[in-house]
Amino acid sequence: MNDSKNLILAVVLSALVLLGWSWAANKFFPTANPPSTKIEAGKQQPVQQPNAQPSAPATPKATMSVAAALGSSQRVAIRTPSLSGSINLKGAQIDDLVLLDQRQTIAKNSPPVRLFSPLGAPGAYLASFGWTAQNGAAPGMDTMWTADSQELVPGRPVTLTSQGADGARYQIKIAVDDGYLFTVAQSVTNGSSAPFILRPIGLVSRAEKSHDPDSWTNHVGPIGLFGGKANYDVNYKNLDEDGPQPFNNVDGWLGFTDKYWLTALIPQGSMAADFRRSPSGGYQADYALAPITVAPGQTSTTQTRLFAGAKEKAWLDRYEDAGIPKLSKSIDWGWFEFFMRPIFDLLMFLFHTVGNFGVAIICLTLIVRAIMFPIAQKQFQSMAAMRKIQPKLKALQERFKDDKQRQQQEILKLYQAEKINPAAGCLPILLQIPVFYALYKVLLVSVEMRHQPFALWIKDLSAADPLTPVNLFGLLHFTPPAFLAIGVLPILVGATQWGSMKLNPQPMDPAQAQVFAIMPWFLVFIMAPFAAGLQLYWITNNVLTMAQQWWLYRKYGLHLKDTHPVAT
Repeated sequence: MNDSKNLILAVVLSALVLLGWSWAANKFFPTANPPSTKIEAGKQQPVQQPNAQPSAPATPKATMSVAAALGSSQRVAIRTPSLSGSINLKGAQIDDLVLLDQRQTIAKNSPPVRLFSPLGAPGAYLASFGWTAQNGAAPGMDTMWTADSQELVPGRPVTLTSQGADGARYQIKIAVDDGYLFTVAQSVTNGSSAPFILRPIGLVSRAEKSHDPDSWTNHVGPIGLFGGKANYDVNYKNLDEDGPQPFNNVDGWLGFTDKYWLTALIPQGSMAADFRRSPSGGYQADYALAPITVAPGQTSTTQTRLFAGAKEKAWLDRYEDAGIPKLSKSIDWGWFEFFMRPIFDLLMFLFHTVGNFGVAIICLTLIVRAIMFPIAQKQFQSMAAMRKIQPKLKALQERFKDDKQRQQQEILKLYQAEKINPAAGCLPILLQIPVFYALYKVLLVSVEMRHQPFALWIKDLSAADPLTPVNLFGLLHFTPPAFLAIGVLPILVGATQWGSMKLNPQPMDPAQAQVFAIMPWFLVFIMAPFAAGLQLYWITNNVLTMAQQWWLYRKYGLHLKDTHPVAT
């Protein structure tokens, strides 16, 4: 009777896990990318102008295409191996930028990802630099600048110039490297007879939130490094509900992060930083440096760097070496950062060695299994010892079947006498958890994994398996709902997990045995929305586990039929 109750309870709980998983996974564990991830244009909101900037003309909602917006103003072209775009001479705005090495979808003819878009176009997103003046009038968002070149390329900076009516001459010299880093030198020359007092400022402003989800496993939204510590605490909800989020007298950098892209301002010196939202709905990260006094006939120059691109770890590390502190913290590594970074580095080494990310994941699994082989061998020895004492365990269970507490005490004494640790079999599983979580995070947050193919129908290892028998593998032209979109890889996860569990000793409790029998098939539904790369790791791990078990059975002279029930 008790066994029946336990079985019913276990089935009900398992069903609740299955039904609630979709909600919980979406809320707390973001799953794989859809097959075509990109920055999309949603409902346009006006971009906020900075508090420290003079009032600018009203910014309309999206009224034209990106191409039309680009054609409506004078521009300086940006051409690098990694970036293409332009600088708007009205307001000296970097508001047109696409990432040449990143495509919107896995289609061969897919356009590159657009990061920045100009005002008036869908998805407006820009960076701008300037000054506020205590006396006089600094250039504003409507100021027309002149350029000394029509093209910005690595090694050939462009200087923008504006002459003020009060005798001040403003210059913004912009340089770019072959990656994603702009260096901006802001100079002001005082041509008047009175001193100027100014504050250099910079901003990154976007019209809408990121389309990537923000969760406790992966931060998306406002981000900064203040006083040597990465700040993931401010999000869009904070700006919507609590208003501006200021940080005073700090050094570091600030901006916005998407899952794969980052825009960050890195000024030199202590700053007053702020994240804010305008009443019209835009979001802004801006800074103001300490006031400077420019005497008549003197020139003052401040320097800021702007990162605008993909969060590729090789580039982030390179810029850290060049003096930008902890820029790789823009990747939300999470709690296991100390473990994730080596996993990432090893996976990248394997990828560059074999040339295929799927094969690299298989090689990583082989390495992990090889490291854990001695532990698995001890686990098998413990299982073999458990089999040897089965007659004694059965005798104790029969003898004390009406006194469960005494039965457990006697079984524990038997384990101690035989020097057996029944929990030894859990150790390999516990050691796998950090590896599994690290790989999950790497596949979730690393742009290097985005759109990486494996073989056959697996064209994107960071996305869920798109091939499902529910629509007869695409022969029926309909898209099944998410909870039914069970791909081939999740089915293989469940099948290999079932095979691996069948090779282990089965519990003597019938209720436990039945729960263990159905859990691999619940795993099919649980794993379905996760990245194909993670599923590939699990399948490979299960296959290697079964092969290792088979080899150890032969080594110790045991047979598969010896996997009879054991006490738990």
